[in-house]
Amino acid sequence: MNNFYYKAYDKSGSSIEGQIEGDTVEQAKSKINEQGYFLVSIEAQNEIKKLSLFETKKLTLSELEFVTAELSLLLKSGVKIDRCLQILSKGKSGSNTQTLFLELYKSVKKGEALSEAFSVFPDFDNLYINLIKMGEESGQLAEVFEGLANDLKYRKELRSRIIQSITYPSVILFVCIIAVFFVFNFIVPQMSSLFEGNDNLPFYTEILLSLSTWMRDYQLYLFFFLVAFIVAFSFLIKKQNVKEWLDVKLLKLPIVKQAIYKVERIRFNTSMALMITSGVQIDKAIELSANSVKNIVLKKHLLKAKDKVKKGLSLTEAFQANPIYPDFLLSLVEVGEEAGKLSVVFDDIAQRSRSEFESWTTKITNLLEPVMILFMGGIVGSVVVVMLLSIISVNDSF
Repeated sequence: MNNFYYKAYDKSGSSIEGQIEGDTVEQAKSKINEQGYFLVSIEAQNEIKKLSLFETKKLTLSELEFVTAELSLLLKSGVKIDRCLQILSKGKSGSNTQTLFLELYKSVKKGEALSEAFSVFPDFDNLYINLIKMGEESGQLAEVFEGLANDLKYRKELRSRIIQSITYPSVILFVCIIAVFFVFNFIVPQMSSLFEGNDNLPFYTEILLSLSTWMRDYQLYLFFFLVAFIVAFSFLIKKQNVKEWLDVKLLKLPIVKQAIYKVERIRFNTSMALMITSGVQIDKAIELSANSVKNIVLKKHLLKAKDKVKKGLSLTEAFQANPIYPDFLLSLVEVGEEAGKLSVVFDDIAQRSRSEFESWTTKITNLLEPVMILFMGGIVGSVVVVMLLSIISVNDSF
């Protein structure tokens, strides 16, 4: 069975593009004619597997948000889902999103439900698929895609905020490392000739010269060691037991712990607000929303809360021992339960957490900036001071 890419017109005169399977070109043409299309061109393609693109080129968060927002916009405008996919499949040729829309359009035209078509692609998690399924059943697919688009937009902004908060300190640290390498590879060796033949060098001068010699002799090995460490760490972090061990250790670091709590609180509460608004049952909403939490330890806490809810406990009682929910936020959840406004409460908690995280990252960045500058200045300045003291001591010895 071969794949064929075709261009045609439907009965209304609209241009369409798509893929169709057939043993021969004639068979593919026959199938297109049976659908009532007027064929313009057809060409054979290499067999395209649905997962092949996404095993090597996963959709970025921006692409996921674009896909969802475009579907939401067209569905709210009254365009049917198959027509939506057909229109969107005419996007940038060869892009990830165009291939996705072509595959979705092909599946929907075969009679598959949209949720089934999306479930083939690993880029879309269970929360995404379940909400689409509920949207199909309730006839509120446009509203579901709008909520998902907002959720992905928040995730994108959160990632951008995290990257922004660590970029400047990382740049300062990189400059510091470059400065140290430059000093030990060029400055110190140039000045070491001043101390040749002197057997009574101060201890700090000998330490500085030894460090410079070691750096020049072993820095290539050091570089390969760092590369090997990064590669090994990237491989090990994918293992469940290693990731869980790391997550436990990170929650014990004071500053890092606060950042993790805030970020995971945003992720979980944003998902909960979306799920409850879409009519998902509380226990199922907790289970699906917990999948958006990256820290394994916190995810386990949330899944335990789901089990408690299934046993008949209230949300407030289920979340009582959960580190994501301090006392103040627990009181908000309790108010939401009593008033029947849980979606509003979870959305409010997510908004509060975003504001807190932005304020926290601003403070940390402002604090790290002078600390990193002092650190860099301290290292470079120490080398300069040691060199000056060494030169003075040599002059005094003559």
